[in-house]
Formats: sequence, C-alpha cells, structure tokens
Amino acid sequence: MVNRKLIKELLSESACSHNKTKKVSCDRPKPGATNGGCAFEGAQISLFPYADAVHLVHSPATCLGASWETRATLTSFKGENNTVLGYCTDVTTNDIIFGGNKKLEESLEYIIANKDPKAIFVYETCVTAMIGDDMDNVCARIEKKYNTPIIVVHSPGFVGNKNLGSRLGGEAVLDHLIGTREPEEIHPYGINLIGEYNVTGDMWQYIPILERIGIKVISTLAGDGRIENIQMAHRAKLNVIVCAKSLITLCRKMQEKYNIPYISISFYGKRDTSNAIMSIVNAFGDEALIKKAKMIIKEEEEKLENSLLSYRKILNGKKAILNTGGNKSWSIASALQDIGIEVVATSIAKATLEDIEIAKSYVPILMKSPPNEQAKLIDEHNIDILLAGGRSLYTAIKKKIAFVDVNQEKKVSYGAYSGLINLAKDVTYALNNPVFSIVGTKAPWEN
Repeated sequence: MVNRKLIKELLSESACSHNKTKKVSCDRPKPGATNGGCAFEGAQISLFPYADAVHLVHSPATCLGASWETRATLTSFKGENNTVLGYCTDVTTNDIIFGGNKKLEESLEYIIANKDPKAIFVYETCVTAMIGDDMDNVCARIEKKYNTPIIVVHSPGFVGNKNLGSRLGGEAVLDHLIGTREPEEIHPYGINLIGEYNVTGDMWQYIPILERIGIKVISTLAGDGRIENIQMAHRAKLNVIVCAKSLITLCRKMQEKYNIPYISISFYGKRDTSNAIMSIVNAFGDEALIKKAKMIIKEEEEKLENSLLSYRKILNGKKAILNTGGNKSWSIASALQDIGIEVVATSIAKATLEDIEIAKSYVPILMKSPPNEQAKLIDEHNIDILLAGGRSLYTAIKKKIAFVDVNQEKKVSYGAYSGLINLAKDVTYALNNPVFSIVGTKAPWEN
C-alpha cells in the first residue's frame, strides 16, 4: 500500500539545501510530471543493477515493456545477470476484477524454485496499487517460508516523477536490507557509493584509484552491486553520493541511525574527479591517507594531460551546447571545459534547484526549454557541437554541426580521468566527421 506520509516526507527532504527555508516541497507532483519518467521507472533504475537479485514487476506486461533495460548498467557478477531479464506477473483484466495476489504468490514460488536469487524486488505499479493487492502480506509469507529476502517497492507511477521513485527505491533498501548482515571485519576507510549505477562502467574508472589510496568500497546502491554487500552497508564509515541527489534522504537517515556521515561529489572531468577524491580522504581526516591521495592524484593528472595533448590542439576554442538532464547539466559541462571546450549553454529542464545553482557557476546560459532554445543559440553563438540525448540529433543535422550522445544510451564511460580521454576522443571524432555537414545539404536532384 502506498504510504502517503512517507511520500510527503520524501517530497520535503530536510537535507536538501533549498528545502530548509521553503515551506513547500520543491518536488511537488504536477499534472504531466511523469512525462519524463514515472516513480516506477525511477525505482527500477535505482535497483536494477543488483544482478544477483530478481526484479519482479507486479503489473500488466506493458509496464515492464515500457521501461526495461533503459540503461547500460554493467556488472562483474559471474552468475546469471537478472538485470537484463524481465520478470512480470502479467496482471490481466481478470486479475483486476478478482485480485492479483494469487498470481503474485505463484510468480514468487516459481522464481525461488528456478532462479535461487539472493533477493527479490517486487515493484508495485499503478494498476496493482489501485486494485489494492496486499503485496506486503503475500511477500512476507513467502519470505518466511523460503528464507529469501523479498522487498516490496511501493512505487506506482502516479505518485510522482522518476526522482521520487529513486527515493522510494532507497527507502525500500534501507528498511529491508541495510543492517541485516554483519561483516567479518570492519574496514577503517570503508565507503558506500550511493546513486552510482555504473552506466557504461563509470565506477570502474575510479574505484581502482580509491583502492590504491587505501579506500575500500563496502557496497553500492546499486552499480555492480551485491545484495550481501548492501546488507552490510551500515558498517561503512562514509556515504558518498555520486551525483544523484535523489538519494540524499537515504544518506540522512543512515547518518541518524548508524552515525555515518555523507558527502556529495562528481567523478566527471579532471577537476571534479580530483576534488572528489580529496573530499573522500579529507572526510576521514587521516594525514597519511591525504598525503597518499595527493601523490596519486598528481600522477593521474600528469598521465591524463599527456594523453590529452593531441586532442587539445583540435578542441581548444570550440564551442558546445549541452542538452541533458539532472546533475549532468553541470558535471558534463565541467568535463568539456577540462578538455578545452567552451560550454555556451546547458539544459536545466530536468535539474533540481541544487543542480541549477551549481550549473550557474559553470555555464553562462541555462536553457529551461531546450527544444525551443537550442537551435537559436546554435546560430547566435556559432556553436561547433551539440552534446545531448538521441532526440536532439535532428537539431544538429539541421544546423550542420557535430553531435555526441551523452545520455545513458552512450556506449563508453566518461567517468574519472580515463573517461575524460574517452570524451575527448568522441568529441574529436564527431568534429572531424564529415557526415554532419553532408547530411545537412540538399540532395543532388534538389539542386
């Protein structure tokens, strides 16, 4: 059952800087708010990367088909990767009339018998919320019978947008998994990565650097995550929010319950990656750790600059417009500036108020409605390249400028130092690619 009190709390998070002085939520649902992704989709995105768990959607098949496999979240899990497999109870008209509890129970029995998962996430959707299926009771019975954690995620799409769904996913993990297992030993510099989904392997770019310094990643929510690890997350010494501000509620509650402080950082670009590493080691306050971090950062930055030399000759002085969402409105802008590109404008259409404030310090022009603004800005500022999601490709073709897809559909990582080299390569290849000028010309028979 949807917990209205919880949703009200999540929409007015006290840890958000802009909510401390506001009397109303900055994230209150508005008509059409789910157009960019509903709460159900947000919950899935937050939890899908747990490849050792099965993700069962209690809904008609259409809910599953509309949102499955939306991000290339990579995993090193050696068993069957359940992230890329779709499980659905396939609620039909008959179930809407008579209830879907029996079908849910049969689905759980089948999964446990045939898949032997470490846990099962069961997602409540609009239809099953409205018909009032008692999912908590069914799942509690099956969990007790088979001693397998079954986590109900109350995330029907109608309660709000994707951001809220991410928070609901975090709440489910906090209530049912975190603190249910004890580690063999407690690492003095253990951290949890919160809001890192390992899209195209981003976290694999910087975790080896952290390990060289002496930092151990205890668990992640949820990139390349394991259920057993998130169960031990309460024994970490620091929570590190990687860009995704939507999970700040989880971190605040873990600080109150387990006395774990938290910081928020970004691993996009040279400056932000170095700042992120220093923020982590400074939070521990160990002088030897800080000294080692500075030494390794210096080594990595020198290697990076040597690798970027040939690209800078092409990229310096080039102008770009960035049309993406959330924290990427400023984090990708920072990375582009680090490779010598001037970022003229960025989209804030899907950014939080906090992201907007940060974006102001990076980029001079903030676009509230990119579809209406970006074409005009390209002409006015003589833009060389547009970096956005696939839907903006037509604008780049129409304006005969280069284009790079930087949304979750991208195929390579742009995270940390080595990811910045990938970004420099992709931008250079796009700028040198003749196709963008050719496709914008008239066909021979039109001349």
